[in-house]
Amino acid sequence: MKTWLITGASRGFGARIAQLALEGGDNVVATARNATLITDKLGERSNLLAVPLDVTNADQARQAVKAGVERFGGINVLLNNAGFGLLGAVEEASAEEVERLYRTNVFGLLTVTRAVLPQMRKQKSGRILNISSIGGYRAAAGFGVYCSTKFAVEGLSEALHAELAPLGIHVSVIEPGYFRTDFLDSSSLSISTVRISDYDQTAGVVRERASSLNHSQPGDPEKFAKLVVEFSNAVDPPVRMPVGSDTIAAIVAKHDSDARIISKWRHVSISTDFDASSAETV
Repeated sequence: MKTWLITGASRGFGARIAQLALEGGDNVVATARNATLITDKLGERSNLLAVPLDVTNADQARQAVKAGVERFGGINVLLNNAGFGLLGAVEEASAEEVERLYRTNVFGLLTVTRAVLPQMRKQKSGRILNISSIGGYRAAAGFGVYCSTKFAVEGLSEALHAELAPLGIHVSVIEPGYFRTDFLDSSSLSISTVRISDYDQTAGVVRERASSLNHSQPGDPEKFAKLVVEFSNAVDPPVRMPVGSDTIAAIVAKHDSDARIISKWRHVSISTDFDASSAETV
């Protein structure tokens, strides 16, 4: 039996994963800004502790961890799931929109992780699962600012993986593609209010396509939730876990593109090294 702490647990992936974990007999500290939405969704259960948490609030994060430890004795799995998207060209995004996105997607993840780590270090065990995105591996027009937050999550996760492995704590970043959730609804996706006509053929096309793609995405959220719960038990889990055929295709395409860049520009890239003879005398 494990104890989970899940952010953004009132809907979407967070609620689905929490429900599966509960049904499997695990304890769940489920958090959301409005904790009553969690009990409305998941019901009253002895192995469920619904806690109010704005992930940008460090005091609330520490209180959520403390409540979970007092109720269940520890925290074995942290699922950093809370986050939202922003659609629009990079130039179209206002400073306020960018800052709001980073506060939740990056600084919120850091805040909750820092709150949990003292307990996991004390236990000398634990798992941290950070939900990234297909956009955490490759950026795309219309989602540039959002993708930049997920690139940050990827970098933080890789560093945490290296720092925490000797302490018995595993860190993995999970990269879902497009799944049939409410991510493209207004509850999860903000759209920049500014629109610049020069971007109509790039970010503008993505704005239009997003509405038609909504609720017809290829990924099955129930299968994703099951995968995450099972992955929490994986022996020697990888630092990066891509999920979905579209994510795999995007990664392969980026690898191919990067290979072509290296092939064409290798001589320029390595031209800045010291000459072997010069290096010996420096």
